[in-house]
Amino acid sequence: MGAMQGISELFPVSSLGHSVILPKLLGWSVNQNDNFFLIFLVATHLATALVLLGFFYKDWLLIIKGILRSIKIREIQNTDTYAKLGWLIVIGTIPAGILGILFEDKLKVLFASPNAVAIFLILNGLLLYGAELLRRNKSTTENLDQMSWSQSIKIGLAQCLALIPGFSRTGSTIGGGLLIGLNHKDAARFSFLLATPIIFAAAVLKLPELLTSSGSGSIGPILVGSLVAAMTAYLSISFLTKYFETKKLTPFAVYCVAIGIISSIVFLFR
Repeated sequence: MGAMQGISELFPVSSLGHSVILPKLLGWSVNQNDNFFLIFLVATHLATALVLLGFFYKDWLLIIKGILRSIKIREIQNTDTYAKLGWLIVIGTIPAGILGILFEDKLKVLFASPNAVAIFLILNGLLLYGAELLRRNKSTTENLDQMSWSQSIKIGLAQCLALIPGFSRTGSTIGGGLLIGLNHKDAARFSFLLATPIIFAAAVLKLPELLTSSGSGSIGPILVGSLVAAMTAYLSISFLTKYFETKKLTPFAVYCVAIGIISSIVFLFR
């Protein structure tokens, strides 16, 4: 489960979706509404966020300095690329943050349904393929320092789809980036930067529950799962930053549709 989290959180295939369908496909007797299972997922998400933060630490240092600089002078200068990038990330994070707080309980109902998640995985694949089709007829017109505030909000709104298990945060934000005119490399970079604060914040908000409710007997599996998630997340981000320099979302679209269909058929006959 830790290895799957580290890979599927960063690949555009939905980590939450895989967390729901994998135990069902493999016949594991896992209660997905159990407190320990949810805490385990929170811990592995935190490990993934820490890896993202470490991988892009040079960017984050420059972004934080840029934001502080803009606050000090009360202005975002046109030449201050990292200050603008920082505020673009802040604005892009707001939609998913608000919707996550408002609809968390309702989404937990969807979280416990492997059948529904299999369908959402199929839809996620169609979304990725659709983004590539629409992108094919557009030329690259933007890079990160040319993005507008409204474009950042659009990508942030796309990120909200990831609140539904089966839809990928990486896939939806890269797809949103492609549709506003970013190339694959810049769309992926913004996606990973945008994902870091919201994954980290969501995990930290649950951290008190991790410390008080897990019990001593469950600390071991949580630590092992988190360590494995961190290692696979590092390998995943190293691969994907190179991959999106020249490649597209299409293979991941095919995978999501295929695994969604296979899962639906398996669940139908069980």
